[in-house]
Amino acid sequence: QVQLVESGGGLVQPGGSLRLSCAASGRTFSRYGMGWFRQAPGKEREFVAGINYNGAGTYSASSVRGRFIISRDNAKNMVILRMNNLKPEDTAVYYCAGSTTQWGWDSSNDYVYFGQGTQVTVSS
Repeated sequence: QVQLVESGGGLVQPGGSLRLSCAASGRTFSRYGMGWFRQAPGKEREFVAGINYNGAGTYSASSVRGRFIISRDNAKNMVILRMNNLKPEDTAVYYCAGSTTQWGWDSSNDYVYFGQGTQVTVSS
């Protein structure tokens, strides 16, 4: 059974930074792509960033490109999302996601495993 547990959310001022972590278990972590999604109130869940099984390729939504960085540590079964220059529109519940393929690109059909989510609020 795949389990994904996020941590690191919280309240931050505009322009600030946060680091989200996701601990994965239940399958061979290093074989699969991983990603982050988010859902703001009244909106659909959207892809934020993804990373290939070996960390060699990353992908990000245009709204966060240049500000958010995804990485992974296959030795620790962890995936990290570093969020910089946060904006109020980044406020959402952030979900760690596991793909059924090696790749981390935005393909809604491939991401079938999701964590419980962690709240990120950007406000002054």
